Amino acid sequence: MRSFSELHESIEKELADLDYPSTPKNLYDPIKYVLNIGGKRIRPILMLLSHQLFSEDIEKSLKAALGIEVFHNFTLLHDDIMDEAPLRRGLQTAHEKWDNNTAILSGDTMLVQAFHFISQVENKNLRKVLEIFNKASTEVCKGQQWDMDFEKREDVTLSEYLKMIEYKTSVLLATSLQIGGINGGASAEQQDHLYEFGKNIGIAFQLKDDLLDAFGNPEKFGKQVGGDIIVNKKTFLYLKALQLANESQRKQLIQLFSVLNNENKVDEVKSIFSALNIQKHTVDLIKAYYTKAMKHLDSINSDKKEPLFNFAQKIKERIV
Repeated sequence: MRSFSELHESIEKELADLDYPSTPKNLYDPIKYVLNIGGKRIRPILMLLSHQLFSEDIEKSLKAALGIEVFHNFTLLHDDIMDEAPLRRGLQTAHEKWDNNTAILSGDTMLVQAFHFISQVENKNLRKVLEIFNKASTEVCKGQQWDMDFEKREDVTLSEYLKMIEYKTSVLLATSLQIGGINGGASAEQQDHLYEFGKNIGIAFQLKDDLLDAFGNPEKFGKQVGGDIIVNKKTFLYLKALQLANESQRKQLIQLFSVLNNENKVDEVKSIFSALNIQKHTVDLIKAYYTKAMKHLDSINSDKKEPLFNFAQKIKERIV
């Protein structure tokens, strides 16, 4: 049984060994650049971990794992264009290093490449794997569109927000685990538990990301604290605050989230959040999703779950 770090090394080697045509240079160079600027490789590793719960022959999932990672990076490349982001992992984004049109076309090629890799599973699993991957791919796009739509809406509900982060963030984690289980020979019931584990742990992780954005230590968080507040992002914290606020607090929040330039904005918003005990409400929901995730992991019938438990433990240390 291979460890998390050993699987990480395998994925990095496979990505480094990918062979691209030499021309057109401006089509393939951005792809190589995006895939080699780092990343935790969580999704492909989870696929291989779930595969080896039921079979040691993880080679049957290796190409599909590459496909998941290529797809994930394709979404990041296009997201960066939509967000006009200048940096990704501390380096220039592809559209900044080249231009928007080049980055879009390279991203499109990555999407095709992802499906090419995903399709290299055993024939007996091909139809189901493609159906699951197609569903997840569509849901990721839905989640991104909802995220953009929410920027212009004043009536976003908590349930809508949770569905958005499920689609945008969690379904690809869940699908990675499920496909690994399929290729490894897991039963339908075990596949469902793998999917639900990934979905719930992903939602918990994103909610903690929202919380850290407002209340985290910038040195540990690695991002600008208050960034979501500055750009008027309607996170769980904001939506929960609107739900609990009195009329005066509600009006103040809405007014603060209608402007971009206010030097006291972050402190004023955080003051309202604290007055409404938003941190506790968020942590309670995070713990609820984490508990759901662990129940599904506990229900998986395998004696090789230690790497997944270790992964969940690291997530927990960040979450609670």
